[in-house]
Amino acid sequence: MKAVWYEGFGPAGEVLTLGEMPDPVPARGEVLVRLRASGVNPSDVKLRAGARPGAKMAFPRIVPHSDGAGVIEAVGDGVDDHRVGQRVWIWNGQWERAQGTAAELIAVPEAQAVVLPDAATFEEGACMGIPAMTAWYALFGDRLRLEGQTVLVTGGAGTVARYACQMAALAGARVITTVSSPEKAAHSGAAEWVNYRETSVAAAVMEMTGGAGVDRIVEVDFGANQADALALIRPGGVIASYASASVMAPELQFYPFMFRNVTLRMLIAYLIPDEARRMGEAAIAAWLEAGALSHAVVPGGGLAGAAAAHDRVAAGDKLGTVVLSV
Repeated sequence: MKAVWYEGFGPAGEVLTLGEMPDPVPARGEVLVRLRASGVNPSDVKLRAGARPGAKMAFPRIVPHSDGAGVIEAVGDGVDDHRVGQRVWIWNGQWERAQGTAAELIAVPEAQAVVLPDAATFEEGACMGIPAMTAWYALFGDRLRLEGQTVLVTGGAGTVARYACQMAALAGARVITTVSSPEKAAHSGAAEWVNYRETSVAAAVMEMTGGAGVDRIVEVDFGANQADALALIRPGGVIASYASASVMAPELQFYPFMFRNVTLRMLIAYLIPDEARRMGEAAIAAWLEAGALSHAVVPGGGLAGAAAAHDRVAAGDKLGTVVLSV
């Protein structure tokens, strides 16, 4: 099979190689998926660059990318043959494994190949594993109802946040998002938004909510936005944060949060518990079948375009998920 790999950390154009590798064989409990699309997420780019503190090559050769979509071609022992031919999306393709989805084939445990409704394209399916599931988990992972609540989604034009805006609205919540331009506000899909470059987010949202604040915050940069979150979150509210890139070791305002009985959730898509993941997969399947979700796919070309795709994700100037067609 054709695949993209790296054998050491470094710039994408220097370390990513396109070549031939042996076809994987599904082990017991696994399925073999012929991939049609491979999603490129910021975490994939950071892993390849060795940007994580204390990063080490876990394997001599790594095929990158966690997310993808394709068709099950074969199954290992213990997996029902009826799965052959199913359209599926992949999660945790390269999480703690040597082979991810930047290839023509991947063998994964069958639970990691989720049925993809016919209403969704393979490219859209390659956006489910990290962007869509992170959004779902931030909103619904604690199993609280959102109907009638006010949800603030920061950075609404981002890949995760854009899904969060849609999902919260579908669940009956009032959604307010923060963006840096009218263009990004339109991309987010949220009806109510604040341009954080032009006004105080805390003051604007308090005015929009009549001084009541918000019930939940889906947070893209906890450290940078902690003061706003503290000003806006209602007593008993939830702050679900999936990143804190600007301030990686923020000083937590413990007592102010404590005296509001606030729940702080720090979450990562790779470690969603099994029961919650099944719930999220079912919810996403229903939305996909109903055509209820809008997707922002940024075409990245074929496998030969992997290095350029990584560079585009690193540059942060795209609106959507960069997806390679396989």
